[in-house]
Amino acid sequence: MQQPHRPEDAVPAAPPDRGGARVLVVEDDPTVAEVVCGYLDRAGYAVDRAGDGPTALTRATAHWPDLVVLDLMLPGMDGLEVCRRLRGRASVPVIMLTARGDEDDRVLGLEVGADDYVTKPFSPRELVLRVESVLRRTRPGSDLRPLAAAGLTVDRAARRAAKGGDELALTLREFDLLAFFLRHPGQAFSRADLMREVWGWDFGDLSTVTVHVRRLRGKVEDDPARPRLIRTVWGVGYRFDPEGRAEQP
Repeated sequence: MQQPHRPEDAVPAAPPDRGGARVLVVEDDPTVAEVVCGYLDRAGYAVDRAGDGPTALTRATAHWPDLVVLDLMLPGMDGLEVCRRLRGRASVPVIMLTARGDEDDRVLGLEVGADDYVTKPFSPRELVLRVESVLRRTRPGSDLRPLAAAGLTVDRAARRAAKGGDELALTLREFDLLAFFLRHPGQAFSRADLMREVWGWDFGDLSTVTVHVRRLRGKVEDDPARPRLIRTVWGVGYRFDPEGRAEQP
C-alpha cells in the first residue's frame, strides 16, 4: 500500500534552477532508489542511478557526478569501498545512506571521506535538503578572497588548499572546516556551532564534527597527536591558533 505523503515531504512542482547539477544515486533496493531518484528529479537535479558498486564506478566515469548519494550496504562491493575508489579518482561530495544504527558504521563512513550521512528510514525531503546544503557549499560565494595563516593557504574560488606550498587533499567538509577556522582565528567554537556554520544544520550527530576535525588535523598538523593549530578547548569545542603555540604545562 502506498504510504501517504506528509506535508514536509512535498517537493515543489516548479523546482528552482539547480544549475544542471548531476546526482548519482547508488542504492540496491529498487523501492528506495525509485523514491530517492524521484524526489531529486522533481527537485530539479539530473539524476543517474546504479544498483551496485561496480556499476556506480562505471557510471561515474562516464558522467562524473556533482554529488553521490551512496548506500553503505551494497552487493559485491560495499559503499565504503565505492567511496574510497571515487575519492581516489577525484573530489566529489558523498552523502552516505545507512540502515545501521551503530555509531561506528557512521563514523567509518565519515573516515573514508563521506561528507554527510542519512540513516534509514529517512524523509526524502530531508535528503533533498541535505543534497542542496552540500552542493550549495561547492558553489562560488560572494566573498572568495584567499585565506592564509600558519603556512596554510586556502583559495576558495578554486577550492584548493595547501600547507607550505604542498597541495592538501581535502574532502568538501574538510575544506569548508579549514576555511572557517582561517576566517575566525583565535575564536572558540562548540561542535554545535561548527555543525551550524560549516554544515548548515541546526541539528545532527555532533560526532560528525569530531571525526572531521580529527581528519583535518591529520592533514594540517605536523604532529596530529599534539595539535598546535586546531586546539581543543575543554568544555567548549575547538579553536584555530595561527601562532601554533605549544600547550602550557
